[in-house]
Amino acid sequence: MDRQEAIEFLLDHYENPRNNGAFEPVDVTMPGGNPGCGDVVTIYLKVNDAAQAIERVAFEGSGCTISQAAASILTEMASDKPLAEIDTLDFNDMIDILGREVVSTRPRCATLALGTLKAAITKYRTDKVRAELDQPRQEP
Repeated sequence: MDRQEAIEFLLDHYENPRNNGAFEPVDVTMPGGNPGCGDVVTIYLKVNDAAQAIERVAFEGSGCTISQAAASILTEMASDKPLAEIDTLDFNDMIDILGREVVSTRPRCATLALGTLKAAITKYRTDKVRAELDQPRQEP
């Protein structure tokens, strides 16, 4: 995608965000922020336990065009994906998806949502382990 197409792609997601707004029930609500520039994103995550995949993901937030468009784009990409696939995404992947030429000067904004989603997945896994450890042991 050329520079102009990348700009139009970002603007479309900023002006018409997908998966925007809280929902219930969720497994994890994870706030994330970039204090340096005032970008804020909260990720809402529901996981399909059996498939270990994202059942539903949404966001709320405020901030610059790049951070909010990136959150919209990420939630579209992540829907129905296995958690392991999200684990393999790195910040450079996100920058490439958004258009490196357009967002390279704002990498923190471009990767805020991905970092927050990864933190939400980590919390989901930690909560599952804790819940399993808190279960009373069954005697054979």
